[in-house]
Amino acid sequence: MIVDLRIYTTRPGKLNAFVKLYQEAAWPLQQKYLGRCLGWYTTVEGQLNQVVHLWAYDSQADRETRRTAMAADPGWGEYLKKSEEMGLLVAQENRLLRPTDFFGGQAK
Repeated sequence: MIVDLRIYTTRPGKLNAFVKLYQEAAWPLQQKYLGRCLGWYTTVEGQLNQVVHLWAYDSQADRETRRTAMAADPGWGEYLKKSEEMGLLVAQENRLLRPTDFFGGQAK
């Protein structure tokens, strides 16, 4: 298993607009294509105006297959276009993680 850690930083005052757009336009598609969300959070302390979410995949190949299918969906392109038009984001990051040998909890 691998985990895709994604961090999105919004413009100050735009976090709620980003979350609303994401919930309405992106979340249904990501549930359809990616399926295994381990968590979806907004920051309360520290670096503010951020959304953090984690997605589990069986492998890098599984991740690429699922994300490619999602990217081909016209609804995903519409979401990206609307997000860009609204100018909500300042930065995006993602990191691929794998559990250590001693960690027993794996997403099913």
